[in-house]
Amino acid sequence: MGQIRSHYPVVLLLAAFSRHEAALDWACQQASRLWGPVQLASEVFAFEYTGYYEATMGTGLKKVLFAFRDLVDPAMLAAAKHQTNDWEEQYRRQYGGTEPRPLNLDPGYVTEAKLVLATTKDRDHRIYLAQGIYAEVTLHYQRDRGWQSRDWTYPDYRSATCHEFLTRCRNFLRERKHAV
Repeated sequence: MGQIRSHYPVVLLLAAFSRHEAALDWACQQASRLWGPVQLASEVFAFEYTGYYEATMGTGLKKVLFAFRDLVDPAMLAAAKHQTNDWEEQYRRQYGGTEPRPLNLDPGYVTEAKLVLATTKDRDHRIYLAQGIYAEVTLHYQRDRGWQSRDWTYPDYRSATCHEFLTRCRNFLRERKHAV
């Protein structure tokens, strides 16, 4: 029988995209209030990988990734997804413009081996967590090849910008682990 152990804490990640840069800043402020200071942020990049979101979010979308200083238990991912859904709705009510969804927020976490993202959508490759939330391993890390995609990995997570940022997150986690 295998020994049951606690999971080492992980780097909490928030992916935010919108055509309104003020929405990205607002999302960062909300998350920082609840999850602690941002340790790392990606550059803001154009989200031009699909037209899927244009009907609800408009055109000219920008995306940014945030990683938080305080490491967390990965079991909190379902609660984080509920929180980000609440923030999306709050932003829409307070600042929404012409589009039905002015802000999209996706929480996840980074370990040394993978990027896990939370979603409300069930698919064959996703695992049910709790409270209507699923998780998927979006990318995995191989020592000699870096970040590797899966068949279902969204195009923006296949980008060099994303991989560079996730490597920074992974290095931050490794530094924290080895400092203990």
